[in-house]
Amino acid sequence: MKAFLYIVVLMFSHSVLSAEVTKLGTTMKNMGLAYKKSVQATDVKKFNLAIDEFIKLVEVSQLTKFNKEAKKSVQGLDKVLVKAKYAKKLANEQGLEAAKAPLKLIDELRKEYHELHEPPGFWEILFGK
Repeated sequence: MKAFLYIVVLMFSHSVLSAEVTKLGTTMKNMGLAYKKSVQATDVKKFNLAIDEFIKLVEVSQLTKFNKEAKKSVQGLDKVLVKAKYAKKLANEQGLEAAKAPLKLIDELRKEYHELHEPPGFWEILFGK
């Protein structure tokens, strides 16, 4: 009976942890889509919709427990958030062309920090580091 209970608990915890991993992956994909829409926007209204979605998704990602170097991961997301808000400000004050420079920096930050944005592994969550 104890073995059965242990197996059930283990299976349940795996499905919960898998959901967290999947959620972060989905959020990151949606961030990429929102970023792409903001880069491809042809008017400020479309840009604002896309960049607002991007900002919201970055804020959601900041709440995630990261696998390795969590401080650097959060620091990277903070930098991305600052650049996204700055791009929005520039677009609204000076037009879309002015927002391109901070958007390009967001892509560079993505490349720099991307490998740090991995969710914790199943065994690490279960048993700790």
